[in-house]
Amino acid sequence: MARITLRQLLDHAASHGYAVPAFNINNMEQGIAIMQAAAEVDAPVIIQASRGARSYAGDLMLSHMIDALERTYPDIPLCMHQDHGNDEATCASAIAHGFTSVMMDGSLKADAKTAADYDYNVAITRRVVDLAHWVGASVEGELGVLGSLEHGGGEQEDGHGVEGKVSHDQLLTDPDQAVDFVGATKVDALAIAMGTSHGAYKFSRKPDGDILAMRVVEEIHRRLPNTHLVMHGSSSVPQPLQDMFNEFGGEMPQTWGVPVEEIVRGIKSGVRKVNIDTDCRLAMTAVFRKVAAQARSEFDPRKFLKPAMDAMRELCRERFEQFGTAGHASKIKVVPMSEMARRYRAGELDPRIDAREPVAA
Repeated sequence: MARITLRQLLDHAASHGYAVPAFNINNMEQGIAIMQAAAEVDAPVIIQASRGARSYAGDLMLSHMIDALERTYPDIPLCMHQDHGNDEATCASAIAHGFTSVMMDGSLKADAKTAADYDYNVAITRRVVDLAHWVGASVEGELGVLGSLEHGGGEQEDGHGVEGKVSHDQLLTDPDQAVDFVGATKVDALAIAMGTSHGAYKFSRKPDGDILAMRVVEEIHRRLPNTHLVMHGSSSVPQPLQDMFNEFGGEMPQTWGVPVEEIVRGIKSGVRKVNIDTDCRLAMTAVFRKVAAQARSEFDPRKFLKPAMDAMRELCRERFEQFGTAGHASKIKVVPMSEMARRYRAGELDPRIDAREPVAA
């Protein structure tokens, strides 16, 4: 049994100073590429599905696909995570279909477009924590609105993302609120807002501290050293992939993602889960364009999908190695969800709040 909860996996990552990339999937080819990369470097895995992915593939298909990946790679601890759940029903149905972890994104209301207030976020996140922990599943919460510090808005992806302008304060997680939020909700991991956004067009230039606020990550970790932090929208949008995409007929404007070195900086300050979707999409679609341009008579989908899987596998392997995930799969003894549920009920997994006050200048 290789299915693992997010909480157990991130506890191990924290104990050993690494982070786990969380790769979004929609289909079999993406799942195989991720697991092949993990097997090559002995890395545990977080595979996540958005509501859009669940709608595209169907819960039954997705559930059996994950079962197949788990059985094919029994030595790789695999966490199946619901990305950006919008309400209790979305999270509960994910758990019913075998997800070991859910994200309740209470930073937005149930329409996944309207920024929510703090009290709403606390209340709905706590309700999801209560229902998930009863069966041993983990919960990731979000505080602050994911969006760009450059233009003050968010990016829609799979129908999820704030619409319209939001204030600068909303785009940065407040450390004081973070302390209160973790204590009030008992989340297992906290996604924070610090300037990243969904999609490929994150920054119009190589990001610096004005538009990628890693200082927020560092301050929250200083205040909450025992809380697992999550970076969303953290694809790096590699230049070689942009170039390949455009060389073979694409029209992607020049863009900048989150530099790997900044993610590594975050890992040193409590980041344990790093969400990556755009990079995987770009790795595959750049190859699709290349095959279509160089083999114009080709009509066998496998001739497109196999090299695309190879490209995504290489990308995933790089992230496992860069984030320190490689080499840890074989060190983890998976705890079943029933035992995690017992530990939650006993209070053994309650947050350990160490709200250290800022040091005077």
